[in-house]
Amino acid sequence: MSGELMMRKGLKTTAKLPRAVLARIRMNGPRGPRFAGAYSSRAAALATLPDRQKAGYDDASIANVSFDWMTQRASWDYPVLYWLKTLAVDGSQILDAGGHLGTKYIAFSSVWDMNLIRWTVYDMPQIIGVARDRQNQGQLPAAIKFIDDIGAAAPTDILIASGLVQYLDEPFEGFIDRLSPRPKYIILNKVPLWQREGLVTLERIGSARVPYQIRSSFAWKAEIDRMGYNIVDQWSIDSLSHEIATHPWLPKNESRGFVLRNRSM
Repeated sequence: MSGELMMRKGLKTTAKLPRAVLARIRMNGPRGPRFAGAYSSRAAALATLPDRQKAGYDDASIANVSFDWMTQRASWDYPVLYWLKTLAVDGSQILDAGGHLGTKYIAFSSVWDMNLIRWTVYDMPQIIGVARDRQNQGQLPAAIKFIDDIGAAAPTDILIASGLVQYLDEPFEGFIDRLSPRPKYIILNKVPLWQREGLVTLERIGSARVPYQIRSSFAWKAEIDRMGYNIVDQWSIDSLSHEIATHPWLPKNESRGFVLRNRSM
């Protein structure tokens, strides 16, 4: 890199410093930046938070956050819907991991005959508790099966994980190991990646902050290979590329979707 380019890069970074300082000051306030902090692990990220803000996704208070918005189809849902329609057959067992209150089922039901498949949502116990209560009150479709133990999932033909991977507190490979047999197909969406070492930031959801993992693209693809899966399709979601406000000198992450096929099937 030439001296002139290095100087320009340095000036650009310096110009971002006041914005980063302001973001850090506001980090623990009610209107703090959506993404804040850069940490080596989930535990390190949570250790920086006051008790009132510490949260994982096993929190009933965030179950209904953005529910109406999440039941609407967004542009990034259409690759998932396309591949579901392509891969599913009558009676296919779909496992929607991190499926919240069945929002994808609801979003897709107006454009796809959901009676042809069996749909199970897996999520954290408190989220599933809210889902079951709402289902019992007739507020969620009766056809959705809700589970909070991944080991209780029926043999799965297609696993969907749309917006799950960044919140897992374990490697994705370990999560898949708990499914027996492993799904033939996995459809992933909104996976945050970048061309550098992975880290954990904190995302603001409601009044809480949740650890949010950004993975190394190289390490992620190596993990998929170790799992015994091939990538048969992938796509980029430019509108979900995010910057960490407290660390604006870091690049934006890239949000990607993937379709994986089990090599043993």
